[in-house]
This record gives sequence, C-alpha cells and structure tokens, in this order.
Amino acid sequence: SLLLLLLTVLLRCHHCRETDVPEDALADFSVRLYQQLQAGGEQDNLVFSPLSVAVALGMVGLGARGASLEQLRQVAGVPHLLPGGEFSLLQNLTGPPAEGDSHVLRLANSLFLQQGVTFNPEFLRLMRKYFKAEVETVDFSQPAAVAQQINSWVENRTEGKIGELLAAEDLSTITRLALVNAVYFRGSWKNQFRPENTRAFSFSRDDGSEVHTRMMYQQGDFYYGEFSDGSQEAGGVYQVLEMPYEGEDMSMMIVLPRQAQPPWSSIIKAPLLEDWANNVKLQKVEVYLPRFKVEQKMDLRKTLQELGIKSIFSTEADLSAMTDGKDLYIGKAVQKAYLEVTEEGSEGAAGSGMMALTRTLVLYPQVMADHPFFFVVRERRTGSILFMGRVTTPEVIDAGDGDFDSL
Repeated sequence: SLLLLLLTVLLRCHHCRETDVPEDALADFSVRLYQQLQAGGEQDNLVFSPLSVAVALGMVGLGARGASLEQLRQVAGVPHLLPGGEFSLLQNLTGPPAEGDSHVLRLANSLFLQQGVTFNPEFLRLMRKYFKAEVETVDFSQPAAVAQQINSWVENRTEGKIGELLAAEDLSTITRLALVNAVYFRGSWKNQFRPENTRAFSFSRDDGSEVHTRMMYQQGDFYYGEFSDGSQEAGGVYQVLEMPYEGEDMSMMIVLPRQAQPPWSSIIKAPLLEDWANNVKLQKVEVYLPRFKVEQKMDLRKTLQELGIKSIFSTEADLSAMTDGKDLYIGKAVQKAYLEVTEEGSEGAAGSGMMALTRTLVLYPQVMADHPFFFVVRERRTGSILFMGRVTTPEVIDAGDGDFDSL
C-alpha cells in the first residue's frame, strides 16, 4: 500500500493586505473538506490545512493515471486545467522563504521509498521539479526504525511541535511508499496585542456552558465588514475581521456570527470567502480575541472518500506513473495540525501600529469574540488557504488559578 501522511503545523500565529483575492480553484474543495470534517464534531475545535491536502493530492496526482487521476482533478476542483497545470499553482509555495521575509512559510516534502522497489525516474524528476521533494530509501520491514526516521524528519521541520506522529504499527511490510508533507508557518501580527491588556473573560460555548479565558484586547486599524446572506442565519448578520501579519501578504480572517450557535454549514461557503476578502474595509476597530491553541490529528482517508476521492484508496487505484507495478494504493491518510494564537510577536516588531488602551466617546465597530468563531489563515497574493477551522473552546483558565487572579 501507499502510506500518505499529511502533516501540518502552524507555529505561533502571533498577532497577518494589499491585493484582491484571485479566483482560487481549490477554494470550493477546501470548504467541502471543512464541511465534511466539522460534521463529525459540532462541539469541538477544528483545525486543518487545505493547502497541505492540496499539495499531498498533487503529489499523488503526479503518479496517477486514468480514472484515478481524473477523480483527483474533478473532486479537487481543477478539471479545467491542462495536465500538470494544477501543480504550477503549488510550485511557488514549496520554495524557501525569500531573504528578508517577515514571516516563515515553508512546505517541506519528502518521499520515503522501499528498498528494492523501482520507481519511474520521470515521476521522481517531476516530484523534485514541482514539489522539491526529498527522496530517501527505507526498509518498511523494520517499521519501528522507519517510523522513528519519519518522525524525526517531521519534528526537525516543525520546531518540535509535531512529534511521534507515527507508531511502528502504522506501518507494515506491504508499505512501499510514504509521502510526507509538512507545512511550517510562523508570523507576527502587524498590529500586536499588548500582554498587559489581556484580561479574564467569560466565553460562551455552543452547549450554553461558560469557561474563563484570557481575552486579548486592542484598538487599531483592521480590515472589517458586516455581512448578511439575506437569511436569518447567524441572526442575519456576521462580522468579518481580517488581521494582517507583518508584511501583509499573510492574514487571519475571523468570522464571528451575531448569535452564539450558528449553523456553520450555511455560513461557510466558497464564494463568501472571496466576497469577505474583497469587501472588508480598513477602519478603526476594537478587537477582543481570546488566546487559543488548537491541535488535531485526523484520519483523512474516510473524509476524502466521502468527498469522492475513492479510487486511490482501493485496489482499483491506477498509480502506474509512479512504478510499473499495478499493486500500489494509498492505505492511510493522516493530517496533524497545530495552531496557537497569542499576543506575542517576532523580536523587533513590538509597537508597530499600536494604540494605548483608552476608552473614548467615539464608538468604533467592536468585535467581541466571546463565543465560537470560524477562522482562515491565507496567503493573500494567491488566495491559498493555509489553515481553516473553528474555535469552540479557547484557552481555559481555572478561577482558582493564580493566573486568574492576576488577570
């Protein structure tokens, strides 16, 4: 079987505008993937990387033929592109960050090949060309050693945030190829939050319960808008706040429904993502945003199959562009994602565009994220969605904790 590992890490999304969002061929696929994942746990935090999934499927697509390749193109939303065209959408994201970049965004890819198996040289060449994929030879008959090797590879590229992803039992003697995809991002807010302004706040969860959280605050210039789809969903109106990272080519978009229990499936739609990004306006906003950390490991095999990508997971798979054999298929698809949002930023960036905590009679729009919200972290130039998810439970502090008293 072919073991596909989608490993994703967002490192410290510290407190991420200047171009319209182009049509993103993968936006609809991203939203459908989100809908499928969120259907499994309405009350839970959720984080995943659509871009990571797209890159991994692109890597598989290079080795696919016939119905397997057509299925990937149809479901991923890029059937209109010429063969190989979809890979160019991802190619410029796999390179190293440019010198002087204010953030780090890196897609690191590796192929772990079974010793003695002959792979198509053209497939390996295209992997290096489009995904700059590293290639290593391993012996899957020693699963513990291979698991350790892959885990070390991932850990080294994620500053230790993702460790022990694989256990020996995840591998078997019939595994022939492991595709490993790690997404690394670290950025600092253009407008940072001052830690001294963070206070203890109540956060209302979907089930009606309340938890105490560390609520960050600042008043500053952000991209903001209020939107309605004409229905009564989310009380008819929901707020969208786009917070640029330093450099402004990356941003986090917060979507906050007016009501605490929105039907997320009716709000999060692909056309709306572009509509929000193109119609938020720069203005002074009061922002209350809880600190939060979401970490998730999920099996994407079932989710992708439910979306219609079935062939590559079965013995009917045609991955003949990888190797001459016809017995190659994907046995596992796993993604692990990590996202942390705090006040902190990169050294030397403090004070940029900051305002003191002052209350005046001038009323600015107020974004009070004291109930569940949706978020997107995206690359503004291409519209590529690096991370997508929702927060139903932020960082919780105990009322009896000393930290609570200090807040």
